[in-house]
Amino acid sequence: MQVTAIKTPIIHPGDDLLQIITSSLSTYSAADLEESILVVTSKVVSLAENNVINEEGADKHQLVRQQADYYTEAESSKYGVMLTIKDSILAVNAGIDESNIDGGFVLLPEDSYRSAALIWNHVKNHFNLNSFAVVITDSTSFPLKWGVVGRALAYCGIEPLKDLRGTPDLFGRELVMTQVSVVEGIASAAVLEMGEGNDSTPLCLVTGVTHATFQDHAPTDQELETQLIEVEDDVYYPLLSSDKWHSNKK
Repeated sequence: MQVTAIKTPIIHPGDDLLQIITSSLSTYSAADLEESILVVTSKVVSLAENNVINEEGADKHQLVRQQADYYTEAESSKYGVMLTIKDSILAVNAGIDESNIDGGFVLLPEDSYRSAALIWNHVKNHFNLNSFAVVITDSTSFPLKWGVVGRALAYCGIEPLKDLRGTPDLFGRELVMTQVSVVEGIASAAVLEMGEGNDSTPLCLVTGVTHATFQDHAPTDQELETQLIEVEDDVYYPLLSSDKWHSNKK
């Protein structure tokens, strides 16, 4: 697998992200881009979509309460952060970020899957590609470990999981639960290369992914539903069921 971060100009709210992407990929031929995955940070997607709060004195914790489906209050953390569930993703502060923006708060994209499909269609048609995929990423952390890694918020044009259930392990025992998340692996590798600071590389091209299976369509609602885990079915349910969680669900 080859992972190449791509430098862009600094992206500001309202900029034309599709034009920036095609310009940034202009040094690549269609052959280079065939069977590749373009990774895009959610930050620049949100900036281009003006999903930004610039209000002076805005209350970040109140923004988190508004954005999250479920949340814990900041006082439950020694760091003053709020654990949240938003769009079926466990996150800190509902993904709201203050870095790499000249004041204000950047929210997560309104609909990451819609944004991924728009980018996928644009690049695929512009370069006349047959097999191509897009993954939109965010940063997250693991419990009980320092450091952040990349994770996939949305994808388009690729099967997200490699299902190994029913196949044998090295000793012939049948795997019962194992599914490999292809898009999460791609996201983690790409975000490592793109960086978290002033790198100005919010795009990454990933090629040669052994387990990538490309699709010729955006994921359907039915396909997306098969990847969701209800809180009650999750292995982390004992933590997620704590009475410290508040619901913002209508």
